[in-house]
Amino acid sequence: MPREHSTKRLIGRLDAALNWVSLICGGATLAFMTGFSVWNVLVMRKTLNSPIAGAEDLLILSLVVIVALSVPLGARTGAHIEIEVLEGHMSAGFAKWSMIFVKLLSAALLAVMSWRLWHAGQSAERFGETTQQLLISYEPFYYLLAASVALYAVVVVLDIRALLSGEKIVLLKTGGESL
Repeated sequence: MPREHSTKRLIGRLDAALNWVSLICGGATLAFMTGFSVWNVLVMRKTLNSPIAGAEDLLILSLVVIVALSVPLGARTGAHIEIEVLEGHMSAGFAKWSMIFVKLLSAALLAVMSWRLWHAGQSAERFGETTQQLLISYEPFYYLLAASVALYAVVVVLDIRALLSGEKIVLLKTGGESL
C-alpha cells in the first residue's frame, strides 16, 4: 500500500473521529452548560433566590471540556491563528522548509505541553487540586487536556508528513465555509 494512500486514510479516520466526538460530546456539553446556566441563574437564583451550590464548578469544568474538544478540531479545520506576513515574499522552496521547521517546533512544544499536562494530572489528587465548592478533582480534566494537545501534535506531524511528500495540507471542512 502506498504511503500517500495510508496517510490519506489515516487523516480521513482522524477527521471522522474528530467530527463525531466534537458533535456528540461537545454538543452534549454545550447543551448541559446552556440548560444548567439558564436553570441556575433564571429559575433558582432569580425566581427562588436559592442558587444551586457548586453550579460554577460544574460550568467551569464543562468549559474545560469544550476547550479540550475544540483544540484538535481547530487544528484540522485551520481555525488556529497563523501569521503569514512574509510568506508572499519567499520562494516556494524556502516557504515550504520554513513551514516544516515551524511545524516541527510546534510539534515539539505540543509534545512537551501534553507531557506536562499529564504530569499535572498525576499530581492533582496528591496535591489536592479540586474545585472550590464540590471538591471535584482536576485530575481527569488534566488528562483530557493532555490527550487533546497530544492529538493536536499528531495533526501537526501529519501536516509535516504531507509537506515532506510534496502534498498540500488539506483542511477538514465542517460545513460552515459557504457562509
